[in-house]
Amino acid sequence: MKNRSWAFLAGGLLVALLLAGVVSNYASSHPDGLDSSLLKGCTVDADDTIVGGSCPAQQAKDHELGDSPLADYGVRGIENSFVSTGLSGVLGVLVTFAIGAGGFWLLRRRGGTPTDGDETTAAEGETAASDDDTRRRADAAS
Repeated sequence: MKNRSWAFLAGGLLVALLLAGVVSNYASSHPDGLDSSLLKGCTVDADDTIVGGSCPAQQAKDHELGDSPLADYGVRGIENSFVSTGLSGVLGVLVTFAIGAGGFWLLRRRGGTPTDGDETTAAEGETAASDDDTRRRADAAS
């Protein structure tokens, strides 16, 4: 890979790490559209606990992975919420980058490599194409 490509890749990774590690702490804590639509018909208190009414959110269950180390946008065991959220984001970016890089590496390794007899340079390919064009024109003229 060229140096310019490495610089672009490293710059993109750095921006993603900064966004995940710092900016993610300033994201809205209000529910998104899906959460809001599931609460329609219910009365909710200041802690977003359902206190009355009838809505689809009352049927919600805890997720099986709700006790995992990275549940709820934080790292379990770290008391400082700013650090916990930032570290969770950084770990997510690194894991995603590793999986993506591994996938591209595997695709590159599986890609067809020319055998010794099949290698053709660009100049040879252009010459062969122009020879074909010349023959077609000669056949058309006769």
